[in-house]
Amino acid sequence: MELRQLRYFVTVVDEGGFTRAAERLHLTQPGLSAQIRQLERELGQRLLDRGARTVTPTEVGLAVLEHAREALAAADRITATVQEFTGLLRGHVRLGVISGAATEEFDIARVLAEFHDDHPQVGISLTEDTAENMLDALDRDELDIALVGLTGAPQRPGIEVDVILETPLVAAVARDAPGPADTITLAALADRKLSCLPRGTGLRGIFERTCAAAGFTPNVTFEAAAPALLLRLAASGLGTAVVPALGDAVPADIRVLTIVEPRITGRLALAWRADRSGRPAANVLLGQLRIALGGHPRRSATP
Repeated sequence: MELRQLRYFVTVVDEGGFTRAAERLHLTQPGLSAQIRQLERELGQRLLDRGARTVTPTEVGLAVLEHAREALAAADRITATVQEFTGLLRGHVRLGVISGAATEEFDIARVLAEFHDDHPQVGISLTEDTAENMLDALDRDELDIALVGLTGAPQRPGIEVDVILETPLVAAVARDAPGPADTITLAALADRKLSCLPRGTGLRGIFERTCAAAGFTPNVTFEAAAPALLLRLAASGLGTAVVPALGDAVPADIRVLTIVEPRITGRLALAWRADRSGRPAANVLLGQLRIALGGHPRRSATP
């Protein structure tokens, strides 16, 4: 029995099948199946029930699963202990960020470059996605760290977050559009055609949850991942854009209305798996990100 076979077994159970497990492990499906069969022969028991669409652990497999996880965690802790003594980090860190977050204000590229210079033996992967997809990836252990917009949903078990920025949501309309000059109630948005960030993003989630609590579903006719495009749509007379507060960067052809009754606040946060034992490289990068991004104001000025 080898540790890699136990890791393969745990991954197949977590993914519910050989195809996704093979993709996650960067193995061919026949090769992964052969390794699991070899493990079953060595133990003298079938560990998995192989259905047409799903693979589930047998009664013996369930009993073995707990010990397999413990063995893998212990091996990871041994590796981490040795690395602490040698001062050399190895491994691979998987980072996810929401679209548009890697800006000059949040210079993710600089943080990653400094981390790579300090720890050249650590591989780094970077992906962009929606907040919900990245939180799902954290749950599946496909990401180590994610920079996400919080949707207002209850915090997921096993995931920790550190809010690094809070910003109010505002409504943007064309400068010459009729209507209020400075503020607008949430209820007044119920009858408007709206432009908003896509579903799955933190700001869209918190906005829809607040609208639901007020008793209506927002009429979102345009979606775009870039707030700048939403502003251009509003400036062209195509409804009202719901965007993060703009601060001093208000285009000349836009009028910004503070959403009131209630005010809505979006939160940008770093998220990571609570169980980080045996992941020293991810721990170090998380620390650098918290230092680099945590220096921003927790709440932007209300326009």
